[in-house]
Amino acid sequence: MSFLIVMVLLLVVMYVLMIRPQRQRQQSQQATIEGAGVGDDILTSGGIYGTITHAEDDDIVVEIADGLSVHMTRRGIAAVLPPDEEDDEDVEDDDVVDAEEAAELEDEAAVTSSEAFTSQADSDPATADRR
Repeated sequence: MSFLIVMVLLLVVMYVLMIRPQRQRQQSQQATIEGAGVGDDILTSGGIYGTITHAEDDDIVVEIADGLSVHMTRRGIAAVLPPDEEDDEDVEDDDVVDAEEAAELEDEAAVTSSEAFTSQADSDPATADRR
């Protein structure tokens, strides 16, 4: 009899810890996909980012590049992306130095450096023969 009680308790714990949260996540995901409308940015199950341009029942049209649209079903939506936040307009683009420009400036400084580095291997004739 105690074995039966333990089994029932294990099933209840498994339901509470595993099955119920998974069902809630699935329902939330399904509601998000069903709520996707025109203008929403999405990620398809194939890994393509796009914007919904036309939605009708289960069929949608997604623009994945300028002038390039694909027809698909809502089941192909993997995620609905949050809207992009607009950047501050007070900051001018000329004053901002991005990471690539900073790395390029550092590389130029390293190349134009007047310091010369030499090693003992360059001055030893025995090591020069091994190269």
